[in-house]
Amino acid sequence: MAGVQVGLKDLHFAIMKDDETYETPEKIAGAITAKISPSSNTETLYADDGPSETVTSLGEIKVEFEVKDIPLDIQAKLLGHTVNSDGVLIKQASDTAPYVAIGFKSKKSNGKYRYVWLYKGKFELPEQEYKTMEDKPAFQTPKVSGTFVKRDKDGLWQAIADEDSPNFTSEKAASWFTSVYEPPVA
Repeated sequence: MAGVQVGLKDLHFAIMKDDETYETPEKIAGAITAKISPSSNTETLYADDGPSETVTSLGEIKVEFEVKDIPLDIQAKLLGHTVNSDGVLIKQASDTAPYVAIGFKSKKSNGKYRYVWLYKGKFELPEQEYKTMEDKPAFQTPKVSGTFVKRDKDGLWQAIADEDSPNFTSEKAASWFTSVYEPPVA
């Protein structure tokens, strides 16, 4: 039974040190939603009075996550800000977000998980919205958006694995978030 995606959990990020390596992944608690929107461009060549060839190329990949909270230290790491010795997040106009990888898993209706890594992207400054408390509580959860691209070294942009695939081992599932997944070199 294949299963249909019904959940989302264990959102992680890893700062990309260079196009070859990543820092150890860190968890962002409370994943609510994840939206991955790859864009592609298709062109058709016409010859002999009709379509003859078609080529599609990958464009940018828009990513949006909604989470329970993004602690200040995580915001600093994702967006290039700093947290000073007073524990205050300081944002400067010159701050530059680092490239990061993002990983998570999604529960399927058959009880197994789909595992995902996006390899290279930068997040944008999130909108900030605050609302007074009323007689009925309303959660105010942050959303963070980013743009992902292919890696320069090998063109990879995403890795996806299903726990119920015959070749995906329990060892690989257990180590999925200890480092960014790298496919074996053929």
